[in-house]
Amino acid sequence: MNINWYPGHMAKTMRAIESNLKLVDAVCVLLDARIPRASLNPGLTSLNKPLLYIMTRADLADPAVTKQWIRHFAERGAAAAAMDARTGAGTERLLPAVREVLAEKLAARAERGQAGRAVRLMIVGIPNVGKSSLINRLAGRKPAKVEDRPGVTRGKQWIDAGGAVLLLDMPGVLQPRIDDPEAALNLAFTGAVKDQVLDTEELAVKLIDRLTELAPAPLAARCKWETPPEERGYELLRLAAKSRGCVSRGGEPDTERFAALLLDEFRAGRMGRITLEKPE
Repeated sequence: MNINWYPGHMAKTMRAIESNLKLVDAVCVLLDARIPRASLNPGLTSLNKPLLYIMTRADLADPAVTKQWIRHFAERGAAAAAMDARTGAGTERLLPAVREVLAEKLAARAERGQAGRAVRLMIVGIPNVGKSSLINRLAGRKPAKVEDRPGVTRGKQWIDAGGAVLLLDMPGVLQPRIDDPEAALNLAFTGAVKDQVLDTEELAVKLIDRLTELAPAPLAARCKWETPPEERGYELLRLAAKSRGCVSRGGEPDTERFAALLLDEFRAGRMGRITLEKPE
């Protein structure tokens, strides 16, 4: 599948991120814990500011693999933390981690008598990675609109997170061109790419292929297969649609409806905690 989605507002967002860097002390780059490599936009790692990688959606990812990713970043001298903004698990680690990243700068401020000055953080990441959920959790209220689809946050917003911390929320932005087909698929599987620009049936077929390798038992449970079927590709999608009762009035499998259902169930974690990428 040729998956590239970079509407004009994303190019505008990258320019806004670069122009607003002078306003912040550090940048929090949010990654999807299920796909840390694919969700790491290279354009956000080259910003000339201290970086903290925050792996969101940790409740949907394999916890053992998440720990491997945190070690992976640490071995490369990068600070990283995992959290689930929806339940609040791990969010208490964010501000201590930020203060550790900014230890020298904060010490210098204290020496100048500016210990009470607010720490300003820019929150960036790909679309639908959970930026608004994290900000709402930290702020203890709902200042940012949250929806389970990419492209909701359009303008920059300053949010008071308490504890002398201000957050600058920026809209989600992908890289202009995604050359790695596996990374492109992983972004599509997790909902970072707008479904309207995808062939959902083809995407569901590829997701079934991937889960057949990574999580065959949860896949079989969702598709209601008692024994592994011999079918592959689109025929397997037809079989799964029929098994789940997604059929038309004439009894024909409704593959389009089942494809959307399968993607929704995977993204919501109803197949269990599955990580699609492991560290090298």
